Amino acid sequence: MNENSTPEHPSFTQALLVWIKIGVLSFGGPAGQIGLMHKELVEDRRWISEARFLHALNYCMLLPGPEAQQLATYVGWLLHGWRGGVAAGVLFVMPGFIVILALATGYALFQQLDWVASIFFGLKAAVLAVVIEALLRVARRALKNGLSYGLAAGAFVALFFFAVPFPAVVLVAGLVGYGVARQRPDLLSGGGHAPSGPAQGARAVIDDATVQVSPSWGRALAVVGVWGGLWIAPLLLVVAIRGWDNTLTDIFVFFSQMAVVTFGGAYAVLAYVASEAVDTFGWMQAGEMLDGLALAETTPGPLVLVLSFVGYIAGFRQSFGLDPLWGGLLGASLATWVTFVPCFLWIFLGAPYIERLRSNVALAGALAAITAAVVGVIFNLALWFALHVIFNEVGRVKAGPISVAWPVWVTLDWAAVVLTVLATVSLFLMHWGVLRTLALSALAGLLLQWLV
Repeated sequence: MNENSTPEHPSFTQALLVWIKIGVLSFGGPAGQIGLMHKELVEDRRWISEARFLHALNYCMLLPGPEAQQLATYVGWLLHGWRGGVAAGVLFVMPGFIVILALATGYALFQQLDWVASIFFGLKAAVLAVVIEALLRVARRALKNGLSYGLAAGAFVALFFFAVPFPAVVLVAGLVGYGVARQRPDLLSGGGHAPSGPAQGARAVIDDATVQVSPSWGRALAVVGVWGGLWIAPLLLVVAIRGWDNTLTDIFVFFSQMAVVTFGGAYAVLAYVASEAVDTFGWMQAGEMLDGLALAETTPGPLVLVLSFVGYIAGFRQSFGLDPLWGGLLGASLATWVTFVPCFLWIFLGAPYIERLRSNVALAGALAAITAAVVGVIFNLALWFALHVIFNEVGRVKAGPISVAWPVWVTLDWAAVVLTVLATVSLFLMHWGVLRTLALSALAGLLLQWLV
């Protein structure tokens, strides 16, 4: 293909095949997923230009929810309208959802087997190393000056020492960033980054000259009506059949809240989700949340699919008068629905306004502040995971407004410490990557059981 010629606009069927490929191969978290889309869509096929790809990515980073899935939805919308966006977004999630369903079913049925418990014992250590690696990666991108470090530290202190709700931390950080950017825009800057694109001058199907739908009140109301209706439809059905006081309603309300505040990706909300699922709703034990994250790390698609695992375990154990397997499927499907349907609403509603949003310095400042605060949130998550991985018992010390998780030191698990060190060496020194590190840790946990 001549670099200066414009590629042929892909058919809907051609696009479907590419979205399926991306959905199946989208391992490695947001960085790996965005890199894969960049290679497939910008470099190899030139379906979208480098500038438009970054344009879309910057917008998606302003939104709650998994930015990679939203980026796929946005590019699909650019190529084939709403049906292209729906296809791209669904196919990005569906392979991972199917895999997590199978893994969650196996986990729920065989969790009590000694060899399964040993594998997950090893996986928990790997998850801790992966979270630490994510913390360092986000920190390198987000912490650029004293203000960003202060926001990260403040978020950590608020969560770890005062148990401030995660949504409040996100809201305050965004308001601080918005205010600072209006007065001193040089102190905060936001935006996404992707790998280098095709040579300068290369044409693309979607470039800066491509005109999309113009925003209008009528279109906005129609989008809100359709996607807002789809979002709330399961709740109306559940309430009509079972009323308000049941686990399905709790799943809908809780995960709908998460869909609105998941800035910074799955790592940013996992500690909050774990705390609520364990302490407030009693759906699972603390260690099981780590098991779910380990399973989500091994699947393609957004890491936030760990919420599907939480929904499955909640549904499996409550079962709603059904066979537990059907209850698990119902719980997982509902959690997944309310996690991802809002993503389509954000994209289809906001895409026509993207130019205005990108040029708004105050909104960019709010994003940068939230991203900085997310570093503190992930640090809190890493510490929460570390305590529950290497100690068998973790209590809580309270003194006035301060409430701190505190380990029972005599329950220190030296085997967990050894496996964590092994996973850290694999990930940081040997550079084996997430999947190989998870496999190594699972095998080490199994071998440890045989030895002991």
